[in-house]
Amino acid sequence: MIYFIDMKEGYIEQSKRKKILLLSDNLKHLSGVGTMSREIVLGTAHHYNWVQIGGSIQDPEVGKILDVSKSVNVETGLEDAYVKIIPCNGYGDMNLVRQVLELEKPDAIMIFTDPRYWIWLFNNEREIRQQVPLIYLNIWDDLPYPMYNKPFYESCDALFAISKQTFNINAVVLGDQRETKVLRYIPHGVSNLFRPLDDSEETLKAVQEAIWHGSEPKFRLFYNARNLGRKHTGDLILAWRHFCDMIGPEESKECELVLRTEMVDNAGTDLEAVVRAFCTPEICRVRFIPGRISTKELNALYNLCDGVVLASSNEGWGLSLTEALNVGKMIIAPVTGGMQDQMRFEDENGNWIMFTKDFPSNHAGGYSKHGSWAIPVWPSNRSLAGSPATPYIYDDRVSIEDLAEAIIQLYELTPSERYRRGLEGREWATSKEAGFTAEQMCDRVIEGIDTTLEHFKGRDNFELMEVGARPSDIVDYDPVNYKVTKPVIETYE
Repeated sequence: MIYFIDMKEGYIEQSKRKKILLLSDNLKHLSGVGTMSREIVLGTAHHYNWVQIGGSIQDPEVGKILDVSKSVNVETGLEDAYVKIIPCNGYGDMNLVRQVLELEKPDAIMIFTDPRYWIWLFNNEREIRQQVPLIYLNIWDDLPYPMYNKPFYESCDALFAISKQTFNINAVVLGDQRETKVLRYIPHGVSNLFRPLDDSEETLKAVQEAIWHGSEPKFRLFYNARNLGRKHTGDLILAWRHFCDMIGPEESKECELVLRTEMVDNAGTDLEAVVRAFCTPEICRVRFIPGRISTKELNALYNLCDGVVLASSNEGWGLSLTEALNVGKMIIAPVTGGMQDQMRFEDENGNWIMFTKDFPSNHAGGYSKHGSWAIPVWPSNRSLAGSPATPYIYDDRVSIEDLAEAIIQLYELTPSERYRRGLEGREWATSKEAGFTAEQMCDRVIEGIDTTLEHFKGRDNFELMEVGARPSDIVDYDPVNYKVTKPVIETYE
């Protein structure tokens, strides 16, 4: 992955750069958050110096400070990158942050992942924001508006929303506080290693031979995600069984569902048992590709398949769909969360839809026209899930039968038609409107961080608050109809 940063485009010499402290998954790791953290650091290393407190479960390098500047230079074509990683178990604590603030003297802190992991940080936001701004690259999977996140959003100087739905959620939940924050829509983008390959590419031929040994099926559907409960991989397998039943045994012998995931995961289920229960191997083919593979091999897998599918009932973004679009493959996915962005639903004027306080999601089917590369699956039911930390969130579940019908739609297209639509998806995904590339994502990050630094004013040591009148930004909220209304009670007695 060689970036070769154009020194004329935003390059700042190391001694004059602002330094950003990043708190997220260790950028050396292959989680979704780790992968996107790495893309952001590599794509902005010409403009910022970076220090990361790199989160992990059990990192053998805890206690070390890793200077990876030389390897970043190799990756980017720079000569003066400044990138350090401080590995830790979990995401760190306030004592570690204080030490790094003193040692590295960053100009801003940027955090990335679920807000529940940063409660300890938000609790100390006044101390932090007296010194540096707090920037949150955030996402929220679904409605209703999470009013319980309001204190977290208020604790930040800038909110960079990964999805359009999240951007609207940030704005509505903040209410009157919105004007005091820097809000930006910064969708995920992937590196140019995700691209169409010619049949003569050696990696493509090697992966094809290693997996299918010269007897590959005519139709392959690809799933690339964790075996998690909310991703409903078991539902996908059962939908694949329905698909095979609908096309008949002779045709289904030439089809295969390719799952790049672990067969057993405590956060999901035993998918091997699901396959044994529902799929006859000869006429309902399912293949697992567990473990780690290189980005080049993953790109080859995308190229070798005819479409990419997700079945999630909650999905903040859906990175495998972005990778598929950049490769030029059609996508099948439920209409929920950030997956809606990647289908490009259009309003009555032909514009890419925007979400508002009164229209916060398209999961109920407000708009049906979408990009030719997408086969949307509309939720058949909506239930309310929750936990003490996140008391309520919708679960947008698609039916197994509807998912199977979507697979049929993809299957019945000719290969040339799938190819044409996939390339239309790639053209749009890499366009300025969508910007689902690492380069455009990083340009947006730079604009957002620079704006935040320009407008930052440190918080005072304390503030005086009058107690008595009900604050005007506390509102009654109707989560079913998405209505934010005036308070019923204006004052406390």
